[in-house]
Amino acid sequence: MAMESQGGRMPFFYSPEGRLLQVDYALQAVNRGSTTIGLKTKDFAVLSSHVKPTRSLLEPAEKVFVVDEHVGATGSGYIGDVNSLVDEIRLQAQRHRLVYDNAIDVGSLARHLGQYLHNFTLYTVRPFGASLILAGVDPLGMQLIQIDPSGTTFRGNGFAIGAGSDDALEVLTKGYKENISLDDAIALNTRAIESLNGGGTAIEHGVVTRDSGKFLHMNGGKAPRPSPKAN
Repeated sequence: MAMESQGGRMPFFYSPEGRLLQVDYALQAVNRGSTTIGLKTKDFAVLSSHVKPTRSLLEPAEKVFVVDEHVGATGSGYIGDVNSLVDEIRLQAQRHRLVYDNAIDVGSLARHLGQYLHNFTLYTVRPFGASLILAGVDPLGMQLIQIDPSGTTFRGNGFAIGAGSDDALEVLTKGYKENISLDDAIALNTRAIESLNGGGTAIEHGVVTRDSGKFLHMNGGKAPRPSPKAN
């Protein structure tokens, strides 16, 4: 009874249903964030995020990030938390290059972030109110991984997080094909976000392809083309 009476004050007590209340609150923060999508095939992965309008004269916050040359990230939730988590995995990628003289694989990067987030559920601190999607290519192929505030990682061909994520994921599921082209995948991500926010929505994209091995921001929502070879 004493423990139950303290449950409202002590942030890391389990609820009677066995749920960590502060993690649930962090997930709610993610669900109030920008609609954010990741989609992949065996040849490429695309990250897309709704750039929410800000006050006049302010530049919009960056939503898609280059982590290392072969991997990028996007996220939803508190933008300060998203930025801190991106900084953490950038540092981890740099540490790996310094120690091993090669690029970190995407799975190891996701596991590091998952453990980092999980540690914040064990002590009397606030869990991060953000979820990230990583997209990259490594010796195992094209990778797309989501990490939620509890530190749990998920692998798949498509993810949607943030506001309206269930509806956005439904649009992705209906339009996804294993042989979808890169331009069509970008258009599908755009359609999924605009279905929730109306046409003309500002969206930031990033893409990594198996051929290039590099994560790049998009230009005008079009797939990057290889530079013509000199004669």
